[in-house]
Amino acid sequence: MRREQIAEYNKHINIKVIIETAILTRDEIKKVCAIIERAGADFVKTSTGFGVKGVELDDVRLIREVVTRNIGVKASGGIRTFKDAQALIDAGATRLGTSSGINIIKEYSAIFDK
Repeated sequence: MRREQIAEYNKHINIKVIIETAILTRDEIKKVCAIIERAGADFVKTSTGFGVKGVELDDVRLIREVVTRNIGVKASGGIRTFKDAQALIDAGATRLGTSSGINIIKEYSAIFDK
């Protein structure tokens, strides 16, 4: 289903496509990201968070190299610290999927709320 078809039902939705970067080669990630962009998705997400390993910085960098800034990159899986979160954002992630949000904010506050 294409963006235009989905938008007929709701004009305020975002389309996110989840790929499992842990089981794809670099070439496969490039190809699938190009397809996702052509299809008109709003976000590429690195994984479900339940895969064989968490998100890696190189995967986020690679995705960001392939897709334009019009598409968000959601990094997910294994993000447990503020340092992890900051590194992924620096690599090009625009959103993070984590169950450690409270811990990340506490670490952020300890650093910046002095």
